[in-house]
Amino acid sequence: MGLLQTALGVIYPPSCSLCEAEVDTTGGLCGACWVEARFLDGCLCGLCGVPLPGENAEDGLRCDDCLSIVRPWTKGRSAMIYAGAARQMVLRLKHGDRLDLVRPAAQWMARAAEGVMPVDPLLVPVPLHWTRLIARRYNQAALLAREVGRIAGAEVAPMALRRIRRTPKQERTTLADRFETMSGAISADPVHGAVMQGRNVVLIDDVMTSGATLSACADACLSARAADVRVVTLARVVKDA
Repeated sequence: MGLLQTALGVIYPPSCSLCEAEVDTTGGLCGACWVEARFLDGCLCGLCGVPLPGENAEDGLRCDDCLSIVRPWTKGRSAMIYAGAARQMVLRLKHGDRLDLVRPAAQWMARAAEGVMPVDPLLVPVPLHWTRLIARRYNQAALLAREVGRIAGAEVAPMALRRIRRTPKQERTTLADRFETMSGAISADPVHGAVMQGRNVVLIDDVMTSGATLSACADACLSARAADVRVVTLARVVKDA
């Protein structure tokens, strides 16, 4: 098997996950794309993961948004800022059928989640409405959750939540409108949601923008008697990024 992999590596050398330039390892980024990928570390908001002024990471730090918006979860992290390479990765995974991006994305998410992952976590992906799931053929959040779960050795409940109604795209809506649109749009699944009772739930999604979708999911988890809810996403939208 080792000889076969070596031969395949010579014939089909590993390429950058985004631009297809030759790289050393499968699933990696080339130097140019790596520079463009803005990974989040250092001083971050403890609830949503946006970068904050300062150098030292401390528990309890909050950004302005998280001081003014009630977050129904206790901790949150994202791997990257939603710009440049991270934005390309999210869009290609979500709309371009680039399922090969799941593994590297999940590796970065698992690394980012190390500081917020609770004991005995239950990973729950943000659900798609069934009409969008049929059109897209897969839920990228569920794929990310499965791979993060494999890496972290954590249980995954891909059907614990369901989207009750189809919500419109919210790119150009106000913050208040986003939260109003998502209010009551997600609930625990009547069959599979019971698994969340008494568990430390970690919500998994590709991007956090306002947090409205994750808030609706967290409310549903708590209504299903989850003991605690935390959030982990691949990318975080940051103002002026």
